[in-house]
Amino acid sequence: MAQAWKCAGLRWSAEGPELMWDGGRRSPLSWGKRVSFGVVEGGVRECAGARGHACPRRVVVPGRSAGGRCEECARLDRAHSVAADRVADDPRPYRVYLAWFGPGLVKVGITAVERGSVRLLEQGAVCFSWLGSGPLMAARRTEELLRAALRVPDRIPYAEKRAVRAALPQAEGERAEEMSEVYARAVELGGWPESLERAPFRPVDHVRAFGLAGAPAALGEVGQLVPGGAVSGELVAAAGPDLHLATPGGVVVLDTRLMRGWQLVPVAGGEPAFPVRHFEVGADHRQDGLF
Repeated sequence: MAQAWKCAGLRWSAEGPELMWDGGRRSPLSWGKRVSFGVVEGGVRECAGARGHACPRRVVVPGRSAGGRCEECARLDRAHSVAADRVADDPRPYRVYLAWFGPGLVKVGITAVERGSVRLLEQGAVCFSWLGSGPLMAARRTEELLRAALRVPDRIPYAEKRAVRAALPQAEGERAEEMSEVYARAVELGGWPESLERAPFRPVDHVRAFGLAGAPAALGEVGQLVPGGAVSGELVAAAGPDLHLATPGGVVVLDTRLMRGWQLVPVAGGEPAFPVRHFEVGADHRQDGLF
């Protein structure tokens, strides 16, 4: 049997996306690259562990779990997470941002200044603009101000993000329009922390970075990996943790977080042998305010 590998997730950098593997191996990804793998017959999905450490009990986790962690490891991972609001004394400067993922999907968030825009690539933000920068708690208060006053969420499910990518406006200016409106309303609010230095509206578009310009629309997404199943396709785009793969039956989206914890082996091409859910995009998404 071919050597099996365990995926450690998808990582973004200024050079683009790359798949990470247990043991430190990396697979840089580029448009047109063939992505083909299968799950070992009779295999199980083990907990991915937390913060670089293996799960001590090697708990078996469900195939549909995007986190891929048991309850204990998920708790440990969140305990040291700024994103989960579990850290209040980080001395690093932070930025507040607005991000747009598709029609009607705008969110507010924060990221460490030293990370640049990597956090936005990781989330699959089609475009974004900074709101300001300052100490962590000032960034947190600004984020909460927008959530409370403008009803802008700080989280958007990945299922919603990927379902609307087929409906992105063609013009870069149109893609920034909703975000511009939210920015204008945000800067008019009172109550901004004095220690937060505001930033002008300067949208950054990721359509080309994600390979979405001119890419065929995805028809659906891989729902989960299963023992003995496989997928093979040409990489036409990537956004956040998602790979857009052109298969004989059309483009499907693979959330690479579903790969973690499985024993994976190379396979030949063919139709996806994992369950695929077809997208059902509503008419209006506007929020109420190996290879």
